[in-house]
Amino acid sequence: MDAFPAFFPLTGKRIAIVGAGEQAEAKLRLFEGSPAEVVRIPAGPEALETGAYAGVLIAFIAAPDDAFGEGCAAAARAAGALVNVIDRPHLSDFTMPAIVDRGTVVAGIGTGGASPVLATELRQSLELDWHQNLGVLAELFRRTQAETRSRFPDLAERRRVLRELLKGPAAESALRGELEEAETLARSELAAAAAGERKTKGKVQLLVAPADFDLLSLRAATALSAADRLAYPDIETGSIAFAWGRREAEHSTDIAIASLAAGAKQGLIVLALLPQADPVLAAALRAEGVEVESLPTGAAP
Repeated sequence: MDAFPAFFPLTGKRIAIVGAGEQAEAKLRLFEGSPAEVVRIPAGPEALETGAYAGVLIAFIAAPDDAFGEGCAAAARAAGALVNVIDRPHLSDFTMPAIVDRGTVVAGIGTGGASPVLATELRQSLELDWHQNLGVLAELFRRTQAETRSRFPDLAERRRVLRELLKGPAAESALRGELEEAETLARSELAAAAAGERKTKGKVQLLVAPADFDLLSLRAATALSAADRLAYPDIETGSIAFAWGRREAEHSTDIAIASLAAGAKQGLIVLALLPQADPVLAAALRAEGVEVESLPTGAAP
């Protein structure tokens, strides 16, 4: 990772946009509808004064030349602001990502300034894939977050409940933009889960570890990133788990039938990485009453 991505909450924050022209107007449009206070600073002597940036979190500078950009950047940094001199990465503290904005849900795609065109192409693919009301769905989870944590203090159990909630009628209502209805449904689902009326169902997923990470199928990659427990017989076989698995997922070198079945019966999604296909293991797990899914590794080399 050449650059670290981070998200700054904008509520109560001040953003400065220096200069005029299309570059400055584009940054102004970027913050339309955000909770930040946006201040405009003309491209004149005021922009070179530290006091112009009092309380500013981020300053975007549309500079006609390097000298003016350097002067503005120095003044903004002296006031404690982070600086982006537009189209001048050598003068900036950070580069701008290509942004997919769904309100509460935001994605930033960066190339370290090496290829803005590539970042834009990747952003456009996400724009097509991401539902327009993803932000409403995220807001639903924010509204019910305190209740969810209170009812389900155990992290693994809470994740299982939220995973079910994400597939249920409350999530469907949120994606239709019906937030109030979604919240009512979500609280009902949480109450039912807490009362034991709905049991989350675990399963074991079997994946033959590929020799090359590039051969991993999209379905397998998605499963690796969602599993609660990653099991593998040795570090070599399990190396892909460290690259693709969730950081919070449990890791185990126990792939015995009893261990895998016990995890699934606890409601966990257990993904077992194997050096080769093992139909006997799959049959034995099914005999234990466990749901088993064999994942496609990917294309042959």
